Amino acid sequence: MLMQIVRHAVHPSTWRAWCVALAALTCGALAMLPAAAQAEGLPALVARVKPSIVLVGTLSATDAPRFQFRGTGFAVGDGRLIITSAHVLPDSLAAPAGGVRSPAIQVLRNGQWSPQPVRVKVSNAMYDLAVLEVDGAPLSPLALEEGAAAVAEGADIALVGFPLGIALGYSHVSHRGVLAAITDVAPLAQTGGSLTARAAQQLRAGNFSILQLDVTAFPGNSGGPVFDLESGRVIGVLAMGLIKGTKESAISVPTGISFAVPVARVLELLKRGD
Repeated sequence: MLMQIVRHAVHPSTWRAWCVALAALTCGALAMLPAAAQAEGLPALVARVKPSIVLVGTLSATDAPRFQFRGTGFAVGDGRLIITSAHVLPDSLAAPAGGVRSPAIQVLRNGQWSPQPVRVKVSNAMYDLAVLEVDGAPLSPLALEEGAAAVAEGADIALVGFPLGIALGYSHVSHRGVLAAITDVAPLAQTGGSLTARAAQQLRAGNFSILQLDVTAFPGNSGGPVFDLESGRVIGVLAMGLIKGTKESAISVPTGISFAVPVARVLELLKRGD
């Protein structure tokens, strides 16, 4: 009502000028809103990324069930590359009764889980990362955060994966938390008898950064993506959770402290391809 009264009280050209100025001020105010207020939000993010996040395990005709779940993975690049943790891959591919296990993933297509064989393209124990390659239809790849210092300590983060695996029926599960710290860890020590030239070069490179997360992760989350909620991009790969006592305590008494490998290491691995 007030605007209608003002409109009739001023000259039409003045009214148009006021409207243009008001529109400019409104757009400027919207641009000044915090980025977090313009983010898609966790529910939308989870719905968007589910088709890109897969079960990682092994496939064998002599196993029951044929697919043995081991961890989480996610599609990147052209959709045929899957990122996961190196420790998710089995030490041996031998199966009962002389059978052989093959690395495999399960992909959610049209509401159904479908197994697909994969091959291990790259495995790096130092950074606990592996790249798998899929033969067949590509998945929708996730966007990786490529900025060196794009995410700061205290940022809101989320995990999406398969904690406890089959115990929860192969359902995508999300957890929300905070990037508590970016800290350094030392490479694992090796004995002189097993120190290769490549390992020596890695040791000389010194410490590397790891993401400490204030979020509860469970067995099965390993290899899954860690998202920055503001950008919706992947900033890390879930590697481990801090436990008290035995491994079983990770389920019964979780500490709520987890660690992830920064996505910069994934980008290095994809670039080298060795």
